[in-house]
Amino acid sequence: MRHKMKFGPGGRRGRGRNNMTGKKFARAFAQAAFEGAVHKRRTRMFRRGELKLIALHLIAEEPRHGYDLIKRIEELTNGHYAPSPGIVYPALTLMTEMDLIEEKTGKDGKKIYSITEDGKAKLAEEEKHIAEILERLDGVSKMGEASDGASIRRAVHNLKSTIRIRLADEEKDSDKILEVAAIIDEAAGKIERLK
Repeated sequence: MRHKMKFGPGGRRGRGRNNMTGKKFARAFAQAAFEGAVHKRRTRMFRRGELKLIALHLIAEEPRHGYDLIKRIEELTNGHYAPSPGIVYPALTLMTEMDLIEEKTGKDGKKIYSITEDGKAKLAEEEKHIAEILERLDGVSKMGEASDGASIRRAVHNLKSTIRIRLADEEKDSDKILEVAAIIDEAAGKIERLK
């Protein structure tokens, strides 16, 4: 039985409180990743329907087990995000019911999923949206590299040490404290505006 349901923000289920543009959503997620708010299996990476699209894309590359999908998505984000089995397996079941993928049992007794003709048609239809999702995953990966980088950690540590030493004897309402705060705010603004 086929269901014609559009995945993603333009679909019936994609409207509402999370209806941000792709770039705005990617920026918000990347910012959360940089601030350390992204933990494996805890933060919502995908808007409604997007996990199905990325799973369909990855299954089109090669037939996969559910666990393979989880690991591949984790690889795409350089280890900064992995969807939980509790959302991946129900999505695979739904995609099978929608005739986008087919399920077979492999030699090891595990279910393996491959794409159908309807799945290929859905991929072609959603090509641009999938490219946006992949770009977002890549952005999370790069943002994670930047925030985890040794040079960034060294610079932040250096800044904290300098502030502690320089302001150790200052009074609470000192002008020097306000000056230091202004310098830090200015530096944060410059970093934010980097292209």
